[in-house]
Amino acid sequence: MKPHEKKEFKLIDNTFTPEEANAVVTTLINSKIAYHNLDDFSNFVRVDRNIEHSKKRVSELIETKNAMKAFIDLAHESGHNLDIKSNITIEFIN
Repeated sequence: MKPHEKKEFKLIDNTFTPEEANAVVTTLINSKIAYHNLDDFSNFVRVDRNIEHSKKRVSELIETKNAMKAFIDLAHESGHNLDIKSNITIEFIN
């Protein structure tokens, strides 16, 4: 693979009940939040790095989680399942 290439990976591609969908997206977002919190703590303790960007990202992730939960709740109330697709693109950069 050449260093200037990028690659896309399929992360989620399935139909879920609202309960399953809630578990999938909540677990995924909570994992990202935990990563940021651990990274913040580590960087703050080790190198006294500014963690404001990461704190902002955690707030954004919490807002996203709440919005997704509200959408999933609508599907539950109306008796619908949910089709969830998610890809991750990874690219070499300089």
